[in-house]
Amino acid sequence: MPDPIRRTALLAALASTAWMLPAMPAAAQPQSSAAWPAGRPIRIVVAYPAGGVSDAVARALADRLGPQLGTTVVVENKAGASGILGMDAVAKAAPDGYTLGFSAISPLALSPHLARSPFDPVRDIAPVAGVMYSPVVLLATSASATPDFKALLADAAARPGAVRWATSGQASVGHLVLEQLRRATGVDITHVPYKGGGQQMADALGGQFEVLSTNAGPTVAQHVRTGKLRPLAVGAPARLESLPGVPTLGELGFAAANQASVFGIFAPARVPAPVLARLNAEINRALAHPELRQRLVETGNVPTGGTASAFAQAIAAESAANARIVQSAHIRSE
Repeated sequence: MPDPIRRTALLAALASTAWMLPAMPAAAQPQSSAAWPAGRPIRIVVAYPAGGVSDAVARALADRLGPQLGTTVVVENKAGASGILGMDAVAKAAPDGYTLGFSAISPLALSPHLARSPFDPVRDIAPVAGVMYSPVVLLATSASATPDFKALLADAAARPGAVRWATSGQASVGHLVLEQLRRATGVDITHVPYKGGGQQMADALGGQFEVLSTNAGPTVAQHVRTGKLRPLAVGAPARLESLPGVPTLGELGFAAANQASVFGIFAPARVPAPVLARLNAEINRALAHPELRQRLVETGNVPTGGTASAFAQAIAAESAANARIVQSAHIRSE
């Protein structure tokens, strides 16, 4: 099966199985994990700044995991280098189950193809469970009169280089989406990379470029509701509940560009298998709770969950695909 289709299928499988996985009954949990967590606090290192969507989701998850595990779960933000600093802290933590990480999979599946990583993404990190995927939304600004994605491509074909596409940065997921569309269509679209999403959104509202790609979230939803930004397409396995009339890039015929940011919980390698199994079960139990699920959906994200092996498989598939994209498009980190 072609890589883009395989990646989409894996992501869809993660999303579709979350609610079919009951929490592991206490009697079925491996006996060697009985002493864990033994009342000790568990730390979740969030690889992004406080106040963002990923931070809010991690804290909501921690609030549910604490009572389920009978201990305190604290969140610590360690942002920098597109998530690498936080994941490096997890990789170097003691493998005892008391330090976890919450991050997108990009520090494991994309960043190592752009620059040397301070940790080995396979040897030093253990995927525990997928938590959510954050769709990539393609939005037209007031600088563009295009009503839909087909019209955007037609405009770009008619005016080579005139259509400007903003992303949150060089080698970001949004940039990969753009490169895949460039390859598939042959259109000349100018890439405008920003250093993060704040200034990108401010300039989008000011009509400084024609289109932007960004992750779904409350800010995007607000500007779509007020008509300041027009959604053209989404990168996701299926249409979003919040934007049911907006097609996926896969539906539009661009399976390779149909990408989303996948987030999950990670642990240092060599954490005992019974502890990892308990963690996976409790994360799936938390994600199945209606309140947490609603929190995720309200922020424009889609809960996933599933087994650790399925999560690891999705990361490996994404890493292999990203390696080919980076090489073929000659993408370099900033």
